[in-house]
Amino acid sequence: MNRRQFLRAAVASTIIPAVMSARAETGDMQYRRLGRTGQRVSIVGLGGAHIGLSQVSEADSVRIVRTAIDNGINFMDNSWDYNGGQSETRMGNALRDGYRYRVFLMTKLDGHDAKTATAQLDQSLRRLQVDHIDLIQLHEVIRMDDPEKIFAPCGALEGMLKARQAGKVRYIGFTGHKSPEIHLHMLETASRNNFTFDTVQMPLNVMDAHYESFEKLVLPALAQRDIGVLGMKPLGAQVILQSGVVNAPECLRYALSLPIAVVITGCDSMPILHQAINAARNFRPLVEIERAALLARTAPVASNGKYELYKTTHHFDGTWQNPQWLG
Repeated sequence: MNRRQFLRAAVASTIIPAVMSARAETGDMQYRRLGRTGQRVSIVGLGGAHIGLSQVSEADSVRIVRTAIDNGINFMDNSWDYNGGQSETRMGNALRDGYRYRVFLMTKLDGHDAKTATAQLDQSLRRLQVDHIDLIQLHEVIRMDDPEKIFAPCGALEGMLKARQAGKVRYIGFTGHKSPEIHLHMLETASRNNFTFDTVQMPLNVMDAHYESFEKLVLPALAQRDIGVLGMKPLGAQVILQSGVVNAPECLRYALSLPIAVVITGCDSMPILHQAINAARNFRPLVEIERAALLARTAPVASNGKYELYKTTHHFDGTWQNPQWLG
């Protein structure tokens, strides 16, 4: 890490937590500890995929990101492969003018080998216009043999450890949406290699509780290791709402009531963003009778994964559709 990188990392590690703590005391936005990292993150995070969609203008994407930050959302999600890089480029533009050091910045990469993963990381750094990323995540661990490839000699994990040593990243995690068994295998593979991830990202929603459940199988393993939990797909990419048995505020409240650090939700318009902000500001955990009622209402339509297409189809598998991203 050069002197400039060191100074910026030092500023990020001291000023950002102080700003977060001050805001948390206002009662406007709620924050939680991100596992073993000790970082404080807003309970709702801004998903990066939606801001790069073609129907969202660049000006609107910048407005969404900055409005989220101005309202206390400090967790920014993104990925090297979102919208051909457009999502990272737009977020980079939004994080100018002092916004960068008000957030905890995360992005993801797809490469399984060190060379590919490092090249993707460097491209993300350029798009985001930063010299380091707070959290890099190995994306779409969705095949049972992905962990062996990532942890192999000259694999992606080796590349990210070197990137961390060079000051390009601060923390390392992984994501996946296919099967809790694959997540558990990734954790076991890490343990065999004497490595502990800082974060894990996975689908957590009211439908997941009934089918191939990450909540039931993976959450306990993460709590045992003090790994920061990032919940995604609280609305199942809006598919859950098509069931007609649950609405968006209920979905967000269910996910937020789980023992996790942050729920990442996509926002492609200001009304959707404000819905997420209000959900976070007004959040109160479900009591057991409320949780039981939601589960009872969703059980009849959730048992076969019909509303969790990321588990049961390839619709959400970017690296299945683009295997070249793996390297």
